[in-house]
Amino acid sequence: MKPKISHTEFGLITVEGETFDFDILIRLDGQVKKRKKKLSKEVYGTSHIVSLAEAKDLYQKGADQLVVGSGQSGMLRCSDEALSYLQEKGCRVDVMPTPMAIQAWNAAKGAVIAMFHVTC
Repeated sequence: MKPKISHTEFGLITVEGETFDFDILIRLDGQVKKRKKKLSKEVYGTSHIVSLAEAKDLYQKGADQLVVGSGQSGMLRCSDEALSYLQEKGCRVDVMPTPMAIQAWNAAKGAVIAMFHVTC
């Protein structure tokens, strides 16, 4: 079941009526998990660049699309290594500011996973 996202504002995202005050992942089975930002922060000194290690954590076998909410004003980006890894897996990556990414997520069909950055 793909959970519906109803709201976001700086520092918050609401999924199926539950509000989270941290970055989240949504898995193929609909589970919401906390993002492991340290995987990128250890490499780049910031969690605003998704590292290869984090991309490997994000990806799930069988996913053909990853929706990335890049923050309320779009500050997060994926590293070239992360994008290459996901492309090799056959997973399309769509990065956009979190409010737009929520719309893309809610409209997405098929084997889709997501990561949402809820601040900047």
